[in-house]
Amino acid sequence: MGLGGISIWQLLIILAIVVMLFGTKRLRSLGSDLGSAVKGFRSSMQDEGDEQAEQNAAEGDEPETSDAAKNKTDV
Repeated sequence: MGLGGISIWQLLIILAIVVMLFGTKRLRSLGSDLGSAVKGFRSSMQDEGDEQAEQNAAEGDEPETSDAAKNKTDV
């Protein structure tokens, strides 16, 4: 049995119908657009994390990996 009671044959039939409806060219462009969107989202999240780390360093805050932070989790 497949995902949620759907067999592999049912998934293949659904895939064939989707390919017939949209065509491989449109699906390929949709996949590349989705991939670039995910890549942009990840890079923006990374940039935000870098900016926050720089701001904490400028303010003199210690990172959360200090001994005080470790002792908080040991309680």
